[in-house]
Amino acid sequence: MENASHPSLLDSSNNEMEDIFESSGVRFDGFRSRNQVLSPQQVEQALAPLLSDERKTRIEEVLAGRTYQIVPVVEGLVNTGNVSAVMRTAEGLGFQPFHVIRNEAKFKKSVRTSQGAHKWLDVHLWDTTPECVSDLKKKGYQVVVTHLDDSAIPLSNIDLTIPTALVFGNEKFGVSEEMLRGADYTAILPSPGFVQSYNISVAAAMTLFAAHDQRTRRFGHSGDLSEEDKQRLRADFYMRSVGHAEEVLKRHLGLL
Repeated sequence: MENASHPSLLDSSNNEMEDIFESSGVRFDGFRSRNQVLSPQQVEQALAPLLSDERKTRIEEVLAGRTYQIVPVVEGLVNTGNVSAVMRTAEGLGFQPFHVIRNEAKFKKSVRTSQGAHKWLDVHLWDTTPECVSDLKKKGYQVVVTHLDDSAIPLSNIDLTIPTALVFGNEKFGVSEEMLRGADYTAILPSPGFVQSYNISVAAAMTLFAAHDQRTRRFGHSGDLSEEDKQRLRADFYMRSVGHAEEVLKRHLGLL
């Protein structure tokens, strides 16, 4: 793959979801072609003249709101429209990583798409729950699962300003027993009405907004990217904003 960019969830067919699974987790660290490499900084310098000032300003605004401290995780969802809905909320609130645990789920097509949100996120897909949970914990994330059980506590009682993975389960059965065993907390959402549960996209939106709100109240902002991550993502976003960016960069390398 010449352009080490993020996988796409735009098309909801099973075959394309399989393709995404094969290419997930790729972290953009520059442009490669024929054993030549452009660093993120060099990619930015080559593409910057092709972007309007307005577009560059917008990218800087987005970068200022980005964080890796909150990781949305969907486990065993079968409707790709639900995956896309959660993804759109995550991107809109500035949460850069996004994990999908496939388990044995057979994805069902949906007319809903991510509306391009997939292009701007670091998407990781996993075959099983234990490998995802293990990876998250090694990286220092607490695992918070939205699930109604005897040990569940109100989401507002959980500190979401520290590195946190927020997990949303299957549309019908919820999260798996493996996920519950790996969870640091199970959380419940406020539900003062007669209905005791929300559909997955609503529950995810409420939970992710709560994390964004906690972070903003405590820090004055939610975004906290390092300069290295800003540089890396800026170059990636420039590539996604410039038409035929790969051809431009190949010419820059003298390969065309």
